[in-house]
Amino acid sequence: MIRNDSVVRAFALGRPARSERLRTDGRSLWSYDLKIAERTPAGVVVGNFTSPGGAFHSQTTSSHVNLVKRIADTVMLPEQFDAIFSKMPF
Repeated sequence: MIRNDSVVRAFALGRPARSERLRTDGRSLWSYDLKIAERTPAGVVVGNFTSPGGAFHSQTTSSHVNLVKRIADTVMLPEQFDAIFSKMPF
């Protein structure tokens, strides 16, 4: 397995990668089975699935989200992110 920051780097480059609890197909990024980020033509969009974002799932997911925020072009409220991206295929 690779490190979480390497998975996020691969995601930013559009490449598949996987660590123990974080995975990407190059287009979407999942923490466990929760989609937390998406690559779009406009850039990287991340849902703020953290306690301050109002949608805390776990400390691990919060850590994953915070890694992606470093490269994100847009940070969305979890409800907005889900409304737009949760219906997209895995």
